[in-house]
Amino acid sequence: MLPLICAALCVSAQADEVRVAVAANFATPLKTLAAEFEKDTGHTLALSAGATGKLYAQIKSGAPFDVFLSADDETPARLEKEGDAVAGSRFTYAVGRLMLWSAQPNTVDAQGAVLKTGNFKHLALAAPHLAPYGAAAVQTLTQLGLLTALQPRFVQGESIGQTYSFVASGNAELGFVALSQVFENGRINQGSGWIVPASLHEPLRQDAVLLTRSRDKAAARALLAFLQGSKARGLIRAFGYETP
Repeated sequence: MLPLICAALCVSAQADEVRVAVAANFATPLKTLAAEFEKDTGHTLALSAGATGKLYAQIKSGAPFDVFLSADDETPARLEKEGDAVAGSRFTYAVGRLMLWSAQPNTVDAQGAVLKTGNFKHLALAAPHLAPYGAAAVQTLTQLGLLTALQPRFVQGESIGQTYSFVASGNAELGFVALSQVFENGRINQGSGWIVPASLHEPLRQDAVLLTRSRDKAAARALLAFLQGSKARGLIRAFGYETP
């Protein structure tokens, strides 16, 4: 019994908190991952979710984050180049999918043709200058030749989380959200939707990076290692993401 007690005390003594800036689309999956990470390591996560562009600005302003989980690969690379992230720590933890979604059944068809019929007043999307999923939505509409016609109907959220709220509440009949926000047990958990073909927008490669202020923080490095492990990759795929 004594060795077990000593082991528990050692884990407790080494346990630490990792402060994570996470893109809004990945906030819910990260809560599930956090529970498994704590079981495996004893470390806990403190999450701050938001639009990638806003989180970048907070990091540049000195916000006390240890790890950044972005919704793109460009922002972590920029932080690395600017000296705010540890060189060589960056990797893709997930590849996201964009979905045109309505909280109401039978509103969005399986081919997304509703965008062309125009049977809606409001189309929600995340601000493209702040959120990569918003930029992907604009790229999609551009590829479909619908951007100019539909712009007057845009309702922009600051993040993909706020965009989801616009659609879920009915303030917008449909909108572009992350598949992970409405995906559960291998299917859309409510409403109706169209998974946007990946060919219509730039890949939504989501990169993680260790921030320079925490280069020597063992718990932060442990989180990055955990995210690259088979357990984490399986959980990430269960939320509708692809993994490298």
